[in-house]
Amino acid sequence: MLKLNRQLVSVLSLGLLFPHPALSETVGGVSATANPVANSSGSVTNQAVQVLQGPYITNTYGGGVQCQGPTMNFTPFVTASASAQKPFEPFFDDPVYDVTDNFGAFDDDGRPIGDGILDNPGDILFTKRTRTGQKDNYSLGVGFSITWSRPLDTKLQNLCKQAAQSQIELTQQVVSSKRLEFEIARLKNCGDLMLKGIQFSPRSPYYKICQDVLVNNPPGHVHAISSGPSSKPE
Repeated sequence: MLKLNRQLVSVLSLGLLFPHPALSETVGGVSATANPVANSSGSVTNQAVQVLQGPYITNTYGGGVQCQGPTMNFTPFVTASASAQKPFEPFFDDPVYDVTDNFGAFDDDGRPIGDGILDNPGDILFTKRTRTGQKDNYSLGVGFSITWSRPLDTKLQNLCKQAAQSQIELTQQVVSSKRLEFEIARLKNCGDLMLKGIQFSPRSPYYKICQDVLVNNPPGHVHAISSGPSSKPE
């Protein structure tokens, strides 16, 4: 009896060391072992708007004087995207298969029972209408961007403005001097021509050049009168 008990213990030990694999249930001869699989899919669309900052606005005043002022850039933009699936199917017919298993084996009383194999494999009992969830996607983006740029060194900006103002005044003085020289030359030439009796015709388009010139106290004309020998009456 002791030897039998030792053998029994040995068998139990082997059973614990080498456990038998558990057989999962089958449906229609296909193993139904749990084998979860997670699938994920997606798409990402990146849309970007690039803002290009332009250079500072440069003003030139002559004499090599150039000043740069603050600059504001206004950039409007419009973005749009569309995605669709063709053909568009809002619903589909989902088949429901016949999974009955009522025959193929017998119980102890001789009554037919299922044997684990489908009686009508592949047969479709009916179809049910299922939404696909398919939809078209459209997006529209409208906006604008503004950038403001300003020089940081205000001292140099003020010096440049002073130089620009001096250059403007100098230019105006040069223009005034040239204008004065032109008017004096016109006055002199028109006066000399008038003294000589030369002028434009009133119908000439250039008559107005000397129209506002006046000659005051023109020099008188002296004519010599010659007299012959006179005879005294007796």
